[in-house]
Amino acid sequence: MARHITNRPKILVFNYCYHGSVDETFISLDEEGTPGPRHGNLGSPINPVETSKVIEFNDIPALETTLSARDVAVVLAEPVMTNIGIIHPEPGYHEALREITRRTGTLLIMDETNTLCAGPGGYTQKHDLQPDFLTCGKCLAGGIPAGVYGFSQEVADAFWAKLELDQSDVGGIGGTLAGNALSIAAMRATLEHVLTPAMYDRCDKLADRYEAGIKEAIKEFDLPWIVTRLGFRVEYWFRQTPPRNGGEANAAMDSDLDRYMHLWALNRGILMTPFHNMALIAADTSEADVDYHTRTFGDALQALIG
Repeated sequence: MARHITNRPKILVFNYCYHGSVDETFISLDEEGTPGPRHGNLGSPINPVETSKVIEFNDIPALETTLSARDVAVVLAEPVMTNIGIIHPEPGYHEALREITRRTGTLLIMDETNTLCAGPGGYTQKHDLQPDFLTCGKCLAGGIPAGVYGFSQEVADAFWAKLELDQSDVGGIGGTLAGNALSIAAMRATLEHVLTPAMYDRCDKLADRYEAGIKEAIKEFDLPWIVTRLGFRVEYWFRQTPPRNGGEANAAMDSDLDRYMHLWALNRGILMTPFHNMALIAADTSEADVDYHTRTFGDALQALIG
């Protein structure tokens, strides 16, 4: 839709982002800062440099320079990066992102699939962001395959002005399974009975408890680790300072230590998120669950340090 409206060929994403299996987003920067296919991306039909540009998150000068060419239709972003670990925007970053995109005629998508944990309406509502598009996925339907997207009235008007109604099914938005009854019912049940303000309040308090337990164990064993958090999503890092972009986050990864911590938890009945060391407090998580994880985490550190 953004390409159709703007007549521009490129999209812009952030290094080590993740937005599902969209081919154009699997572009990353190598150690020399050269863009190319992300390592591990199998069978990509073309090199994504043909469709996409990539910069580091929180880099306003790079954003200014990249968008100044005016060949980017849309910036696709999570408001807080989550799939390379939780990386928060620095003060003023979102204001700069919105100002620069508007000034250069570039549209802006916020992907709230992983950041809906920030509060009802996600990070976008909580921080009064003003994207042109907003997308969200599986969390809205309790894990049942689903996705939603919305856009501003200005986008709707611009798109409608260029839309041939008889050809609208060719655009690739929707399809045979779009809006199926099961997904719609699951989304309604989730929104009415699970993702309520009361649930957010409850899970935030449990996340406080979870975070405090991890920090206490890290302090007890005097480890150079930190904890980052977004709403009731909490994770620990094997480094002393929060990374400010995907490149720094990727460089901080310790796959062997990740596997150790995950397997230690798994062998004791705790299934962690299958990437990094991130926990998302669920609607039915209890204080006893959190306390059990705290004890298990402390036992892992004791065994690790000896």
